[in-house]
Amino acid sequence: MKPLEGIRVIEVAAWTFVPAAGAVLAEWGAEVLKIETPEGGDPQRGLVSSGLVPAGPGGANFFVEQPNHGKKSVAINLQSEEGRQALYKLCESADVFLTSSLANVRRNLKIDVEDIRAVNPDIIYVRGTGQGPNGPDAEVGGYDAAAFYARAGVMFQLSGPQNPYGPSQPPAFGDLPGGQTIAGAISTALLRRERFGETSVVDVSLLSFGMWVNAPSIVMSQMFGFQIPPQPREGIPNALVNRYRTSDDRLIQLVMLQGARYWPETITALGRPDLADDERFATEKSLNENKDAGMAILDEIFASMTFEDAKQKLAGVKGVWAPVQSGIELQDDPQVQANGYIAQVESASGETFPLVTNPVQFDEQPNELTRAPDLGEHTDDALRAAGYDDEQIIELKLSGAIL
Repeated sequence: MKPLEGIRVIEVAAWTFVPAAGAVLAEWGAEVLKIETPEGGDPQRGLVSSGLVPAGPGGANFFVEQPNHGKKSVAINLQSEEGRQALYKLCESADVFLTSSLANVRRNLKIDVEDIRAVNPDIIYVRGTGQGPNGPDAEVGGYDAAAFYARAGVMFQLSGPQNPYGPSQPPAFGDLPGGQTIAGAISTALLRRERFGETSVVDVSLLSFGMWVNAPSIVMSQMFGFQIPPQPREGIPNALVNRYRTSDDRLIQLVMLQGARYWPETITALGRPDLADDERFATEKSLNENKDAGMAILDEIFASMTFEDAKQKLAGVKGVWAPVQSGIELQDDPQVQANGYIAQVESASGETFPLVTNPVQFDEQPNELTRAPDLGEHTDDALRAAGYDDEQIIELKLSGAIL
C-alpha cells in the first residue's frame, strides 16, 4: 500500500502552487478530487488551446500535467446552490479540504473554514496563499514570481551588478517546492488527528516559503545591519568551491569545502600533478590566501578541455563536483534513471510523455504517475459515490450545476 491510501482530498485550487500539493498527495496514494468550474476549469488548461504553450505527445499540457497528475476532475459550479451542496456532500467523507481561493472568494462561495467544518467537523482545512492569512495583503493574490521570488528577497539575493534587472525566474520555481511543503504539512496534520483526535487549519504562503528558502541571507542581513550582497565569483575564498567554463562554453561546479584535502587529487586528475604539492594550496589558510592564483590555474585548465573531457577526468575524484546540466540532459543522467526521478506517463490516447516525480520515495520504490484528468472526467463517478443517483446527476447537469 502507498502511505496515504484511503485518504480523500477535496481540492478547490488553480494554477500550480496549491495543486502541486494535491499531485504529491496523489503520488503518495491519496484520492484527490480536483473541483473545477465547468466553464474551462483550471485556467492553465487554456494555455495550450490559446497557443501560449505547445502541446506535447497526446496533446499533453505540461503546465496542467505536472501539478495535477494522478487526480480526478469533478466539474462543479460553486456559484450555484445545487453545485455548492454537491461539494458539501463530497466533503462529508473527505479528510482534507485544500484551497488556493482568496478569503473573499471563500466567503462568497461559502467554502470557508466554518462552512466546510459545518458538514465535516473533522476535516483538515488547508490554505495556500500568496502573502499569508493575516495582514493588509492577506486578500491580495500572489504568484510565485511576485510573493516568492521578488517579495521574499530571492531575486534580490541572486541579482548583482552584472544583472541589474535580476535573473528571470524559471517556471514554477517557488510553486512546486512550495506545494511539496504543503503536502508535508498535510501529512503532519493527518498524523496529529490520528494521534490526538485534533483537526487543523493549515496555512502555507509563497511569501513564507520564499523567506524560508532565503533564510540565511535574511538572518545575516538583519544581524549585521546591511544586505549581504551576492558573492561574485572572484570573491569566493576557496578555488575548489567555484564554477569553471570549458572550451565548449559549458560549466563545471566544484564544491570541495575542504579544499586543501582535495587539491592534490583534483589537480592531478585534471592533468597537473606538478601542482599537487604546491605550498600555496597545502592548507586551508594558504588556499584562501592564494585563492586568485588557484582560480586562475583552474580557469586555464578547464578552458583547455571540453565539457565531456572535464567530466571524464573528474569522474573518480572523491571531492564533490557536478556538471551544470540542461533539462534535456537530465533524462540521460544515470542517477536520474537509476532512481526513477523522471516517469513516463501515458496520455489518454496512449502516447507517453515525461513528468518529474516528487522527491520523496517510500520503501525504495520510484513513484508511479498517471496523467492529469480531463475537465470533469470523474464528475459522475464522484457524485454517485457520494450518494447521488443518475436521475439527480442528470438534473444537476441540466441546471448547469455540474458538467
